[in-house]
Amino acid sequence: MNAEVSSRHLSSKVAVVIVAAGRGERAGQADGPKQYRSIGGKAVIWHTLKAFLDHPRIGAVAVAIHADDAGLFTAAAGEFAARVTTVVGGATRQDSTRLALLALQDAKPGAVLIHDGVRPFIGSEVIDRTIEGIDAGHGSLPSLPVSDTLKKEASDRTVAETVPRAGLHSAQTPQGFPFEPILAAHQRAYEAGRSDFTDDSAIAEWAGIPVRLVLGSPDNIKLTWAKDIAMADQRLSGQTPSFPDVRTGNGYDVHSFEAGDHVWLCGIKIPHSKKLNGHSDADVGLHALTDALLATCGAGDIGTHFPPSDPQWKGAASRQFVEHAAKIVRARGGRIANADITLICEAPRVGPHREAMTAELADMLRIAPERVSIKATTNEKLGFVGREEGIAAIATASVVYPGELPE
Repeated sequence: MNAEVSSRHLSSKVAVVIVAAGRGERAGQADGPKQYRSIGGKAVIWHTLKAFLDHPRIGAVAVAIHADDAGLFTAAAGEFAARVTTVVGGATRQDSTRLALLALQDAKPGAVLIHDGVRPFIGSEVIDRTIEGIDAGHGSLPSLPVSDTLKKEASDRTVAETVPRAGLHSAQTPQGFPFEPILAAHQRAYEAGRSDFTDDSAIAEWAGIPVRLVLGSPDNIKLTWAKDIAMADQRLSGQTPSFPDVRTGNGYDVHSFEAGDHVWLCGIKIPHSKKLNGHSDADVGLHALTDALLATCGAGDIGTHFPPSDPQWKGAASRQFVEHAAKIVRARGGRIANADITLICEAPRVGPHREAMTAELADMLRIAPERVSIKATTNEKLGFVGREEGIAAIATASVVYPGELPE
């Protein structure tokens, strides 16, 4: 990170552009533009402003609004109206952003965050991660890995092909940039007559500004449809369950050693003087985790779904067992909060492989690495594990399901 710009934007306040000049036709017009609809007793834009103005690292804020909405904005923003600069937006989101950036020039910020006014659930953690991702030569983009299967449409509205989702991310806001480069990029696009960019990261890419990916949040949703606004209102009005349905599942597995030259543990192939005996690749860590995940929704155990008597699973990679269990959890509305695995063995050593194991499990479960814990312990030379006759594993998974805990 460039030291001069690092100290400039991390030790001083970061500016913010909030884009709120749209009409929100997809959410319906009966109750006005969606940024002024009420959720939890306050306007959407009020919640968005609060998230930034309450944050200790935020300085000047410019809000792009529609020419007809000055009164609406003042009423909706309440106590925050006097703390921001309002700018009449342009015909497109892109031009509204450019005009708001120009309004911040006198503040001379080192960095700026550009945010959709209708993302009211932006959390301080995402704001912090986005700020930390900015330096003199890089922008910062909060995102989430794409989890849905993607289909490309043919001209006759049939499926032309399935698009591989590996490496694909859904973009969120705020998107952060060094201030002068992103303003220059917007000005250059304006002068070139380009108004087709779908977000500020796309303009940065076009202008040659690299953009780092940082972890976004599933809560950071954009309110697009009327039902989104209704759900947001329900969430903020205290109608969500007082007792969330958090469930914990446990799993245990053990495999003996046989002649071989490697073992599979938590999805990683580790050279060893023996291998584990099993119908599949005998990955005790992943087998225990599969049972733990299935236990959170009463979906049986690994043998229910992958019986060892079935020859198709001979030598199979255990990753597919974990992904199958995670798919069952998600199909029932569950969100995996964390996974914890303890490997019990005298050898091989787990420590040198822990980082690779963590990355593998995070990818399988589609959760952040900090939600994965992998530990190892010996059996103090006691029992079959102590005699190095095999390896055991204990796994725990925590999953939050929709609804509330029954009385």
